[in-house]
Amino acid sequence: MLWSLIKILAFVAAVTGLTYGAVMVSDMEGSLVLTFAGIKATLSPLQVVFALLAMVVGLWVVFKLVAFLAALFRFLNGDETAISRYFTRNRERKGFEALSDGLMALASGEGHLALTKAAKAERYLQRPELTNLLIAQAAEQVGDRAKAEATYKKLLEDDKTRFVGIRGIMKQKLSEGDKEKALKLAEKAFELKPKHEETQDILLKLQAEKGDWSAARSTLGAKLKSGSLPRDVHKRRDAVLALSEAREVIGDESTSIAAREAAIEANKLSPDLIPAAVMAARAYIEAANPKNAARVITKAWKAQPHPDLARVFAEIAPDETPQERLKRFKTLAKLAPENPETKLVLAELHVAAEDFPEARRELGSLAQDDPTTRSLSLMAAIERGSGASDQVVRAWLAKAVTASRGPQWICDKCNHIHTEWQPVCDHCSAFDTLSWKRPPQGETAIPSSTEMLPLIVGAPEMAGSEEEIVVAGDTLLSDQEK
Repeated sequence: MLWSLIKILAFVAAVTGLTYGAVMVSDMEGSLVLTFAGIKATLSPLQVVFALLAMVVGLWVVFKLVAFLAALFRFLNGDETAISRYFTRNRERKGFEALSDGLMALASGEGHLALTKAAKAERYLQRPELTNLLIAQAAEQVGDRAKAEATYKKLLEDDKTRFVGIRGIMKQKLSEGDKEKALKLAEKAFELKPKHEETQDILLKLQAEKGDWSAARSTLGAKLKSGSLPRDVHKRRDAVLALSEAREVIGDESTSIAAREAAIEANKLSPDLIPAAVMAARAYIEAANPKNAARVITKAWKAQPHPDLARVFAEIAPDETPQERLKRFKTLAKLAPENPETKLVLAELHVAAEDFPEARRELGSLAQDDPTTRSLSLMAAIERGSGASDQVVRAWLAKAVTASRGPQWICDKCNHIHTEWQPVCDHCSAFDTLSWKRPPQGETAIPSSTEMLPLIVGAPEMAGSEEEIVVAGDTLLSDQEK
């Protein structure tokens, strides 16, 4: 609308200027006298202007006529395409100008103007491989999805433009949420251009969402070969896919051996991948190989201590006493003694062994400096075991209710929290984006009334016993405390 108004105003200004100039010239005094072959002509200033304009137009016509006569002369001398080339040049010039204007309109967001220019370019050029793409993208911009899809389908008819057509329809299906058809189109596009990075990423994402881990690993290998993925990233993501493949078949007794091998392969590809280490260790335990299971857990713990690793480490010797387990865990704890997870695990083990003073020493100031549901529940268990009053125990448990849960599996892309590790985020469908970390702090503070909760609930006598404390904590590793 604004551009149309500007053009109207420019036209009015041009007409006004020409009219004013004509009036000024007509009011000028004097004349121009031309004499040729005894013929004398007197021209007023306005007539001189019109004569000059007529001369310019005449010269333009002469040049065009000369060019046409030259083409006609070449045609008469045997060049059968001379005249057709003469007219084709003019059509191509107009066509390419329209195509250029259409591309500029598309880039500036003027979809309707781009469609008009594309139609004009198609009329002059008769080259659909150039104009159809502009028409399809302009139709998408104005919201005409049917026209865009029909135009993309026309691109499928030409080998040169087939990939562009498939890619366009694939993106339409993705925006519509039809991932089944989008996957098939991505596979076709990948066959045509296996090194196209965007197609590789879309295909890998769709295969991972569908759970086709074997095909996803092949696509990931193609990304490595084409140079679009660093080798270390490929190794990590290949481990994730191998782990996901193992998780799919681990419940099937007929393929349990394959599952174990896939789990171990995933751990070898990425030893610091916690779920892979857990599954590989359990595969070794099932195969009666506790030494390798302990080696896998030890290596992963050194990279990043995690409660799942501690849980599986305890499964290596399920019948050991709390004292024996504590002694065995000491070796693991030496690998990362200052890590909060190490302190929590040791405190839990001392509680299980009923050594409450040592449990308090191992926990240190973690409950004060880094209060989480787990550390505060442990303090409640320690206070109960040390003979503290019910009011003190209930106060610690009340704090645990409003405390942070600590590190969790969180998507790096959308910050969605997962209860357990997944290869694909449940919220944004991103692949391999889950990290064990603390959730971002919310901007809204907890109401001040909750600060008094420990004092309120600490007043009545608690009729519960040791079992309630254990349930509230829900973190002790040994079978005895459970």
